[in-house]
Amino acid sequence: MTYLYDDPAAFAEDALAGFCDLHAGAVRRVPGGAVRADRPARPKVAVLPGGGSGHYPAFYGVIGPGFADGAVSGNLFTSPSAQDACSVAAAADSGAGVVFSYGNYAGDVLNFGLAAESLRARGIRAEHVVVTDDIASAPPQQAEQRRGIAGDFVVFKILGAAAEEGLDLDEVVRAGRKANAATRTIGTAFSGCTFPGSDTPLFTVPDGQMGLGLGIHGEPGLRDLPLPSAAVLAEDFVGRILAEKPGGAGDRVAVVLNGLGSVKHEELFVLWTRIAALLRESGHTPVLPEVGELVTSLDMAGVSLTVTWLDEELERWWRAPAATPAFRRGEIRHESAAAPAADVVAEPAAPRYAAASPESRKLAEAMLDGLRAARKALHRAETELGAIDAVAGDGDHGRGMVRGIDAALAGAESAWHDGAGAGDCLAAAGDEWAARAGGTSGVLWGAGLRAAGEAIGAESGVVDVRVVVDAFADRVVRLGGAEPGDKTMVDALEPFRTALVVGKPWAEAAAVAEAAARDTAALTPKKGRARPLAERSVGTPDAGAVSLALIVRTLAEGIR
Repeated sequence: MTYLYDDPAAFAEDALAGFCDLHAGAVRRVPGGAVRADRPARPKVAVLPGGGSGHYPAFYGVIGPGFADGAVSGNLFTSPSAQDACSVAAAADSGAGVVFSYGNYAGDVLNFGLAAESLRARGIRAEHVVVTDDIASAPPQQAEQRRGIAGDFVVFKILGAAAEEGLDLDEVVRAGRKANAATRTIGTAFSGCTFPGSDTPLFTVPDGQMGLGLGIHGEPGLRDLPLPSAAVLAEDFVGRILAEKPGGAGDRVAVVLNGLGSVKHEELFVLWTRIAALLRESGHTPVLPEVGELVTSLDMAGVSLTVTWLDEELERWWRAPAATPAFRRGEIRHESAAAPAADVVAEPAAPRYAAASPESRKLAEAMLDGLRAARKALHRAETELGAIDAVAGDGDHGRGMVRGIDAALAGAESAWHDGAGAGDCLAAAGDEWAARAGGTSGVLWGAGLRAAGEAIGAESGVVDVRVVVDAFADRVVRLGGAEPGDKTMVDALEPFRTALVVGKPWAEAAAVAEAAARDTAALTPKKGRARPLAERSVGTPDAGAVSLALIVRTLAEGIR
């Protein structure tokens, strides 16, 4: 369990604040994460790893010369918002552009992708290196669909070293993608991890077994196997990794034996003895191997093995010195400019909303009532939604929806007090949902609500709900790329939309959405974090579809 916390919902923010206070000479906190306390003496590419919290020392623990220039930090196991990524990038950019690097998860891909588009529009070059090292999550012919797990550490290290050499953005990106292509990871879990404030872990492993193919966001292993001895586990790990040796690769390898949170160093040393022997027997030479906790998952008991095949270039970057709060290697010569003054956070200008008609203001009041009702319903369902999500995902859906609706209601109320009409209130709700919730659901609900608000506008006091739902659904489908049958919120959204189009009242359409959400239990997920655990997911409905159905049912009483 997680023993020490104040407000469980603020755990990630509290942890980041403590880290930044402890290491104030090396890092400084900015909205959305942290960056180096100093600035480079001349423009250099800013390497910015990121993702959800709960993985320390990934991601902000490796900020420093030779490694990361900053880190974008979301809520526990939840991708940061696009706004947070933009904030960190703007603080870290020194004129040579930024490269985001993150594991291959839908929420991260969406949010960092949107952030890069926004940064480019502002004149800051932004690129991506997506990590896909988890060999258990997809077969070799679908390697681009694999998750990013502890291989993150090697890829981030090589990106940082390449940037520290002074390479330009294209070359730094090439280095990171080259490292990713040469990296393979396999992991296993002995027990699940527990969110602060929760009474039970996100998943359990039967006594005497292990979950092979774990994720780092509290996802269970892909299948349970008998718990082996250290020697047998080493043979299994090494055998699986070497079976995927890249064609043409040499015999020198970077190796990371990673503890996920509750497996102690002495246990890792026992496992390492046999892993090292097996690698050498296979003709490989480990180069500066790392054994310890490098990419964790709160208090999960588990281990993973990462191997990166090195050529001369990759080995130079792997060996390069680095100086960060959580990782040091060699002696680094780092030129920096004077430390910047503390950030001055300007008071944001009051939003300017189009003049709203009295009818639109009255409609806005009704929408606020609807948001308040949805907030109550989501808070009541938070634990249930998290439990559904934990079957084949990371268990954060309930918490993410609560954060989203809280922010959305606050944003809409603020807009209403500033004189906004119905459309602008709903658009403001969407913007705040996207900014505060993070994750895939944060992006989609935020974008969908903004599109719905734009469809309403500022004048009318009467709206055609079919037009509004169409705008919401079109934006969600276009942005998320999901189709009916993929086991996502779209499986409830599209039947709901269709029911409205054919003339059913909202309440009847909501019942259709609820039935469709229940029916997702029979589907196999094709997108998101549940995809690698497709078999486990069968029999359990999709959390996103369930939460959407809950919201539209809750709104039925207020819809006219």
